[in-house]
Amino acid sequence: MRGTERRARLLAALELGEIDVDDLARRFGVSASTVRRDLQHLSDTKAVRRTYGGAILAGGSPETTLDQRLAIDGAEKQAIARAALSLIEDGETLILDAGSTVTAFGRLLVNRRLRIITNNLALLPCLARAPEIDLIVLGGGLRATSMSTVGPLAVEALRRLTADRMVTSADGVVAGRGLCEASLDQVALKSAMMAQAQDTIVLATASKLGRAEQMSWAPLPPRWTLVTDAGVSRDQRQALIDVGAHIVTAEA
Repeated sequence: MRGTERRARLLAALELGEIDVDDLARRFGVSASTVRRDLQHLSDTKAVRRTYGGAILAGGSPETTLDQRLAIDGAEKQAIARAALSLIEDGETLILDAGSTVTAFGRLLVNRRLRIITNNLALLPCLARAPEIDLIVLGGGLRATSMSTVGPLAVEALRRLTADRMVTSADGVVAGRGLCEASLDQVALKSAMMAQAQDTIVLATASKLGRAEQMSWAPLPPRWTLVTDAGVSRDQRQALIDVGAHIVTAEA
């Protein structure tokens, strides 16, 4: 496991409370000294506060950067991205949200004939060179953690556009609540995207299902599609089907 991914997973583990170094070392299959170096790195960036024998989060649940999220569950995200391709037809108009799994999906679209509306700045270098993609970029305020635009300018521009499908991800997906995110700006834009698209597709690893660690929520439409990995439990699957989800399980 690379250092970037290991440190992102350390933060996720610490969100559940204080955990000591030996426990973290056993969990990630590394030495205690490696964990101490990782915790020191996170302490230097003010993400955690060191304690005797371990660490705790420095504040509330921190939002990880796009690079950190890309490092977590990389194989699962790539499998989800490939599975989602079968849901898209050439000639369609797509709205692509920000997020690491959507970014993995968007990079697979370069040889498709599509119109793409997006606030995902990380995708622009890739999609701008695709010869058969008509690209529309939503303006707005910059969210550096996700390399995306948000805010009233993005929402207002979106109100003048419609799409066949909207593709999004989230910090968490909870049956009956919807998509969990860190800010109201994010959920306002996600809600507008869902309203302007005929269909909503959510790309989320099984580890995101049932997570409710952030404060803001975007309700999902009555019918929507979830593309997830094989780690989804039977109970989670049924709970999401009960609130209108059509579930596509990606093969590893």
